[in-house]
Amino acid sequence: MELTNKEFKIAEAITQKLRDSGFVAYLAGGCVRDFLMNRPPTDYDIATTAQPEHVEQLFDKTVPVGKQFGVMLVLVEGITFEVATFRSEGAYLDGRHPTKVSFTTPEEDAERRDFTVNGLFFDPAT
Repeated sequence: MELTNKEFKIAEAITQKLRDSGFVAYLAGGCVRDFLMNRPPTDYDIATTAQPEHVEQLFDKTVPVGKQFGVMLVLVEGITFEVATFRSEGAYLDGRHPTKVSFTTPEEDAERRDFTVNGLFFDPAT
């Protein structure tokens, strides 16, 4: 599948800006699954070593939807992209929110994800 749609190009630019600022950044989860299944992704999530405050500094329009968990929204040209810091998590006492979040490596982040496909990362630069 040729990845030329507008959303992909913006997601690619977001990952490049993060990398240019010294962070690791990959596309993650469902969009990677969709690439592998040769179907157009419905959204693009980005996983990175950049912490929320770095994301806020790098991008003009952000929304701290889950800042305490490392999750920010980046808005570009009216399109929303979830940008999440690689993390590991403590126990889920309420079944929904971890008691503790630690920012970590891509490998550790992949291990905590709920489905194997969500642990797939794609580097649009390579």
